[in-house]
Amino acid sequence: MIRIEQTADLATCHALRRAVFIDEQGIPEAEEWDDLDATSAHLLAYVDDTPLGTARLRQVGEEGRIGRVCVLAPARGTGLGAALVRFGVDWYRQQPGVTSVVLGAQCHALPFYEKLGFATFGPVYDDAGIPHQDMRAPV
Repeated sequence: MIRIEQTADLATCHALRRAVFIDEQGIPEAEEWDDLDATSAHLLAYVDDTPLGTARLRQVGEEGRIGRVCVLAPARGTGLGAALVRFGVDWYRQQPGVTSVVLGAQCHALPFYEKLGFATFGPVYDDAGIPHQDMRAPV
C-alpha cells in the first residue's frame, strides 16, 4: 500500500536522494546538497511502511516548487512517483497564494510529468550534467 506524508526525517530523505542522485546517476555530492533543505518541506513515499521515494517542496512567491523527486529503482513504474508528485501538487493547492507548481524535469522524464498535467516551458538546460527542462502545472 502506498502512503505519502510530509516529514521532518531528513536523514531518510537524504539516504534516498544519495542512492538515486549520487550513487545511481553520478551527481557530485557538492551539487546535491544545498542550504534549501533547511527551509523546505519534505515528503516521503512509502510502500508497506518502507520509504522508497522523496520530494522537496518550497514556495517562491506564487510558485510552488517540487524538486529532488526520486524513487528507488525497485519501485519505479509502480505509480509511487506519480502519487508523490500528485501529493505535492495537492499540498500546494492548500497553500495561500500559490497559482502554479513548477519543477525542473530530467528530459527523459518529461512524458511522466506531462501525464500528470505539467507542460514544458523555456529552453533545455544542463543541471549536474543531465539535460533538464522546466515544467509548470496550474493549481
